[in-house]
Amino acid sequence: MPRTRDRRPDLLDPPTLARLGGLELLARQVVEGFLMGLHRSPHRGFSAEFAELRNYQPGDDLRYIDWRMYGRSDRFFVKQFEEETNLRAHLLLDVSASMDWSSRPGELPPKLWYAKLIAAALSLVLIRQGDTVGLTTFHHEIVSRLPARGGARQWAEITHRLDEASAGGRTLPQTGLRDIATRLRRRGLVVLVSDLLVDRDETLTALRFLKHRGHEVLVMHLIDPGERDLPPAADVRFFDPESERELGINAADVREDYREAVEEAIGEWERALVPEGIDYHVLDTDQPLSLALRAYFRKRERLG
Repeated sequence: MPRTRDRRPDLLDPPTLARLGGLELLARQVVEGFLMGLHRSPHRGFSAEFAELRNYQPGDDLRYIDWRMYGRSDRFFVKQFEEETNLRAHLLLDVSASMDWSSRPGELPPKLWYAKLIAAALSLVLIRQGDTVGLTTFHHEIVSRLPARGGARQWAEITHRLDEASAGGRTLPQTGLRDIATRLRRRGLVVLVSDLLVDRDETLTALRFLKHRGHEVLVMHLIDPGERDLPPAADVRFFDPESERELGINAADVREDYREAVEEAIGEWERALVPEGIDYHVLDTDQPLSLALRAYFRKRERLG
């Protein structure tokens, strides 16, 4: 493997990443590799206008330590700026049964593994920028809810919640979206990470409502490569883990129609969301995690 890829874990494919370690360690490696690859500073949460000092916390950016105060008091303080806490982000993670699927078990991690790593990496980026971030996991009901906060302890709690999350239940994103909409008292960024195997009209209504309330919305649509095309076998049997229904078909008879239907469904999501000002990104679960982080930074550039 080339030396540059050893230094850039964000460029590694998910199957390789999945063999490297735990969620917290992986998220740190992915973020460090991604930020190293940028040609500009990613710390857009800091403005030029100084506001106040606060006590240093493990994980804070060392560039913002006030060394004069350290010389006077022998204690570490971090400079805060007017825009440091301007953004409140809320991550909505789909943990329904369909997220536990992989088309190549043992070779390709389930969609939920990919989604967890996206959530952990985005949370670390946000918190390092001085932003606050919350996490909600859901299926047909809310599974776990963590209010938005900042600091290293918050990221540790987020990774703990993600580690504990397991798949189950039916997919109803509108449950989590409505819960967030009723609880947010301040405009912020809402990131939905899901395979979007959902009732499209109800989900669109909930997403549009969030946008109408003034929130920025980013949808990350996870797709396993096996969902884009049928397997090479002639006769296949499909099993829906959420409804437990089965269907047997001859793949050769419907392969082309199936492929076109998948692309049309993706196009429908894009045509419905983008004109509303909602960012929409398709992420194949065999692709580098850097794609998800770049989607966030494109959104953040427009927020800044």
